[in-house]
Amino acid sequence: MALRDDGRIHARYLIETPLAPEAVAEVMAGEQSCGTFTRVEGETDALRARARATVVAIEELAPADVPSLPNALFERRNVRGPWRRAHVDLSFPVANVGANLPTLAATVAGNLYDLGEVTGLRLESMHVPASYRQRFELPRLGIAGTRRVTGVAAGALVGTIIKPNVGFSAAETAELVGRLCTAGVDFIKDDEISADPDHAPLAERVPAVMAVVRAHQQRTGKHVMVAFNITDETDAMKRHADLVEREGGSCVMASLNWCGFSAIQTLRRHTGLAVHGHRNGFGAISRHPMLGIGFQAYQTLWRLAGVDHMHVHGLQGKFAQTDEEVIRSAHDCFTPLAQGLDDAVMPAFSSGQWAGTVPATWAAIGRDDLLFMSGGGILAHPGGAAAGVRSIRQAWEAVRGGTSLAEAARGVPELAQALAFFGK
Repeated sequence: MALRDDGRIHARYLIETPLAPEAVAEVMAGEQSCGTFTRVEGETDALRARARATVVAIEELAPADVPSLPNALFERRNVRGPWRRAHVDLSFPVANVGANLPTLAATVAGNLYDLGEVTGLRLESMHVPASYRQRFELPRLGIAGTRRVTGVAAGALVGTIIKPNVGFSAAETAELVGRLCTAGVDFIKDDEISADPDHAPLAERVPAVMAVVRAHQQRTGKHVMVAFNITDETDAMKRHADLVEREGGSCVMASLNWCGFSAIQTLRRHTGLAVHGHRNGFGAISRHPMLGIGFQAYQTLWRLAGVDHMHVHGLQGKFAQTDEEVIRSAHDCFTPLAQGLDDAVMPAFSSGQWAGTVPATWAAIGRDDLLFMSGGGILAHPGGAAAGVRSIRQAWEAVRGGTSLAEAARGVPELAQALAFFGK
């Protein structure tokens, strides 16, 4: 769906149904605006003209042999296929929603997934008008601000994750962070399952970690950005963010799907720190091709909440997403949400990343405005963490200069070790 600005919210869906797609599209438009299964008293033509969603376009696709999802209504009525598929474009009046992010999500998604008329429905993409986008939060740091804070003017930001994911005390975590700072990383993040555990509560972990980060900065002039996982209930997240800021930190991380839109908006408005948006659980709402929400629509909603970084997984990584999906997701992060705006967020590549996945990343993305996060690729490097970091930087330097990794490795032992060890 092309970027447009006619003052309305636009959404594209993929549907599957044994009924006429045109009829189902009208049901969708009515259900998500001023209608229901039958016209009611007060639903005048004037009200419908003002408040009803509109079917903009329908593109029928090849049908399916079997339904993608069960449907008790069709089973009761003994309805059989063919199971027709189509793209449906709807537009919604902004006035129906206002600057209300949870209600926007309920409008473009909501009860659509429960419609009896479909055996599959997926929100694939959405676009908002510029005037509407400006009613929501912008990233506080985004790409340029993240580069400024970390002092990385060019090249990908090399990051890593605290490993083991859980189990370290605050002191042990700080010791690891100190070693990673010395190793030369730009960015360190907590794992999504380590927020405020009993064995390393944030009240102890943040001061301990930031003491070594500040000491490293005093020695070298380099500020390493640490994304502390402050996922919690809303008031607690605000307190955690305040602690990070008092200790000189620059970033907090939250598990978007489990905190919810309102909590992330509250956090964004409360703090000037970078908000690192972790999408764990995204597969539950995206992995089935005929159900849920595609990344373009997903990241649109969360960017309206004001996040600065968005996870996209990694190329040739350990998760189920195809490389094509990862590439599209990264480009979605770079694309303005509305015409004339500069509101890009920094994509975070992770999952099975190491020096050997750099060429595919560079070839697909064509720019290095990204977080390239490597856990095992740094911490399990046979030469140690510093050698792991150097191997990734050597890989980026090679591909940006048009040199193959094999050729570059002849003169740099860290990259050669990485290729020999992880390449197996």
